[in-house]
Amino acid sequence: MHQLTEIVILLAVAVFGAALARKIGILSPIVLMIIGLALSFVPGFPTFHLDPEFVLIGVLPPLLYIAALQTSVPAFRFNLRPILLLGVGLVVFTALAVGFVVHLILPQAPLAICIALGAVVAPPDAVSATAIARRIGLPRRLVTILEGESLINDATALVLLRVATSAAVGGAVGFGEVGEQILLSAGGGIAIGIVATIVFGYLHKKIKDPLLDNALSLLIPFAVVIVSEEVGASGVVAVVVTGLALGHRMPTLMAAGSRLQMDAFWRLVRFLLEGLVFLLVGLQLRAVIDDISTPWGTVLGVTFAVIATLIVSRYVWVVPGGFLPRLSARIRRRETTFNWRHPVIIGWAGMRGVVTLAAALALPTVGTGENEAIYPRDVFIFIAFSVILFTLLVFGTTLPVFARVVGLPPDDPSKDFLAEAAVQQAAARAAKGRLEANLEGAPESVVKRLRQQVVDRTNTAWERLGGDGRETPSAAYGRLRQEMIDAEREVFRTARDEGRIPEEVLNRAYRDLDLEESLLIRREED
Repeated sequence: MHQLTEIVILLAVAVFGAALARKIGILSPIVLMIIGLALSFVPGFPTFHLDPEFVLIGVLPPLLYIAALQTSVPAFRFNLRPILLLGVGLVVFTALAVGFVVHLILPQAPLAICIALGAVVAPPDAVSATAIARRIGLPRRLVTILEGESLINDATALVLLRVATSAAVGGAVGFGEVGEQILLSAGGGIAIGIVATIVFGYLHKKIKDPLLDNALSLLIPFAVVIVSEEVGASGVVAVVVTGLALGHRMPTLMAAGSRLQMDAFWRLVRFLLEGLVFLLVGLQLRAVIDDISTPWGTVLGVTFAVIATLIVSRYVWVVPGGFLPRLSARIRRRETTFNWRHPVIIGWAGMRGVVTLAAALALPTVGTGENEAIYPRDVFIFIAFSVILFTLLVFGTTLPVFARVVGLPPDDPSKDFLAEAAVQQAAARAAKGRLEANLEGAPESVVKRLRQQVVDRTNTAWERLGGDGRETPSAAYGRLRQEMIDAEREVFRTARDEGRIPEEVLNRAYRDLDLEESLLIRREED
């Protein structure tokens, strides 16, 4: 009962923090971490230990899975070169740079464990970065690159962490062993992801009940990561491959009801998981500080050095990586929207998240090497925590201002509206053709209504291209229909209260009206 009470308290604080963040216009991970920091020093507030296995097995897979489901595979493939440069190349480069810097400052710490620390702090968490990017209207291509980086950089960092810690505790680290480890982790993860896509895609195709469909979607990331861990493959890679493939095929795998329900379900799951995790990150501060036994001068010095190395190494990699490949004429033709502002913004979007702290907590606690040299594990965990705190608070709060200073123009929404209108017109022709081919036996009033509905949908798409400021026909329809829906709801509710209809009838009526209202809201958002 005591543990259940603590969970309820955490959920309540997470919901309050998220509501506060929306009220003041600051990203919720930042607000939640600050609240956690403050609560960690409140006398009597429960102390929570963040288990790295809980994060790496229980939290990371579903978050990666839903991110992969919502990622455009064509956009991911189009931007594969910069995504791989960031998600693989930059992680390795950053880990090595941090490792050598830390080893210079703390020569008693073996180089292998210093590189392990570099792997811990190397992968940015793009949850915060992409949320800000979407909010301030950064170009879609840049958001896709940041999302793609976040999908694969965790796998790169965790594989590198495993190799470095193996070397630190005296394991085999030859090129053959390293290559075998990478092949097993990455290759095995890809293979498991492909198999999972086939199996779960088949199940999604066969299941018609939305509840069962969504229950299956919740099980998929956990099933994939558990199987991967059992065989020594990368669960992160397997989950990402499965999510990308199933997300790309989702329009043909799931019925409309299942897709609508899954969208709402996963939004709630992501909201709760992200809120709890960033709150727990903040709550670790008291325990992290209490464990420090190294002189604070040394601790702060190496922490500042690591943060500076992270900033410098990201720009050292991103800026040349953005321009040198464009010496190729083929790349210049392919990346026509590229300019110097893109790498500058990407360099500033290097916020770290909970995976960094979970990986730090997973660092070995035993002596390293044959001479049993002890490294300052408490300092390494403090460094990881400080990196999260600094990057979220500094980069997270200044990225909107930085983007305005750099002056990267957003995408032109009229291009999207024009493309949607053109495709909608083609869809209308196809719908009319299908209607005309199946008219036999249908009442004329029904046919007339369906024909008008096709015309209305096409007109709505063209109306989004702009106007003279007056209320469009679609907007007027939405406003008036909303009033009618409210009136209908009131009549059904009154009838239920007076005993003229049972609760089941009210629920059915409300469900139909709610679905129609959701379409009206979608029109207003567009």
